Amino acid sequence: MSGLPPHVRGTVVTVGTFDGVHLGHQAILRQIRHRAQARDRHAVLLTFDPHPLRVVRPDAAPPLLTMPNEKKEILAQFDLDYVAFIPFTIEFSRYSPERFVEEVLVRRLRAAELVIGYDHGFGRGRAGDVDALERLGAVHGFEVSVVRGVEVGGSAISSTRIRHAVAAGDMEAAAAGLGRPYSLRGTVIHGLGRGRTLGFPTANLTAPPPDKLLPAEGIYAVRASLGPELLRGLLHLGPRPTFAGSPPTIELFLLDFDRDIYGERVVVEFLHRLREVRPFATGEELVEQMERDLETGREFFAENKGGGIVR
Repeated sequence: MSGLPPHVRGTVVTVGTFDGVHLGHQAILRQIRHRAQARDRHAVLLTFDPHPLRVVRPDAAPPLLTMPNEKKEILAQFDLDYVAFIPFTIEFSRYSPERFVEEVLVRRLRAAELVIGYDHGFGRGRAGDVDALERLGAVHGFEVSVVRGVEVGGSAISSTRIRHAVAAGDMEAAAAGLGRPYSLRGTVIHGLGRGRTLGFPTANLTAPPPDKLLPAEGIYAVRASLGPELLRGLLHLGPRPTFAGSPPTIELFLLDFDRDIYGERVVVEFLHRLREVRPFATGEELVEQMERDLETGREFFAENKGGGIVR
């Protein structure tokens, strides 16, 4: 049975993992919305959770750019009629292209048109390519449209390319592919209070799920959302080598801000990596470096229109 209401017929569908919902993905989403509106149809995205490789090849599964809740928040901006998250299981991975088309696209989603990326593959062993889809579309009565890749810097954007940028701490390259800064979400928790002792009170954030890709360890200029508030800040990500035995942390220092925010949810957007994490011989040397980081961070925001914050 379909999860769509009975009156929904002749949908425009796209299918994929859509990790990151990057600019290439966004081109496909705009295409299905445009085609659906032009033909008085419904735009439908079918995506998966968990990532298919997590099921079929766990050792090769990549860390995720967007967790399911993040993906839902981003997708909500694209005015789609329906978004379906299908649980990806071993059984589902064994579907042939024919079975996937018949049971999912035709019977459940009632596809009249399928819009896919140029490198799309589906079904057991990714045996279903564009040619197979066009053949099956002719049999089942749906059109197939292929969207070309979106290029940045002469190369097609891909989730893999963006993961490499994030892992290297190149947040500008990641943002160029995503069309927005790379982000993570966390809740403010109590830490050891060491930042306050040093004169830099920080908000310790909960670690993201283990599947979430973290940028390279370092000190970053960031933009932080606290509900409707958008704030500038610096973020420490990684170990605290100056203090023996200290666990790795995610610590946010908000510029020109003084309020108790324990328990609040924060969305952090990574704008620029200021430096790597390194040890200091004394706490005094660390404080001197933190003061230099603060000055460098303020210079970055001054040169980059406040990190997109208008005040």
